[in-house]
Amino acid sequence: MKIKGATTVQEYLNALPPERKNALIAVRAEILSNLPKGYEEVFAYGMLGYVIPLKRYPVTHNKQPLLLAALASQKNYMTVYLMTVYGDKKTEAWFRDAYAKSGKKLDMGKSCVHFKKLDDLPLDLIGKVIARVSVEQYIKHYELYSTPKKG
Repeated sequence: MKIKGATTVQEYLNALPPERKNALIAVRAEILSNLPKGYEEVFAYGMLGYVIPLKRYPVTHNKQPLLLAALASQKNYMTVYLMTVYGDKKTEAWFRDAYAKSGKKLDMGKSCVHFKKLDDLPLDLIGKVIARVSVEQYIKHYELYSTPKKG
């Protein structure tokens, strides 16, 4: 679901149908209340993003801030993107196990968890996975696995 003309988080949320707006506001609140110090919320790529700002870590392969997570409303569902679940096998295993224990059905791609309504998502688990990785840990992981080796 493309939101035409939105350039800020609030414009994006205000343009959504009420049920989706309320669901994304709830997920956003969970993310923001668990977001470790040093990450920032931005509006980029047509969605809400949670990033390490370039002023903190400017040396990225695409010259864009490092993305921890994102939140979007799409045509058939809403999605929370969890880059550390995708990029770290240990975190992925923990997340999948915790999701199964929640009793909710996981609809997941590589980094994306799809949900049609808020009740489909274990909100507390989203908060826990967001809180799990500090800026320093994420940068260390990025440098270890994503940056081209010199020499």
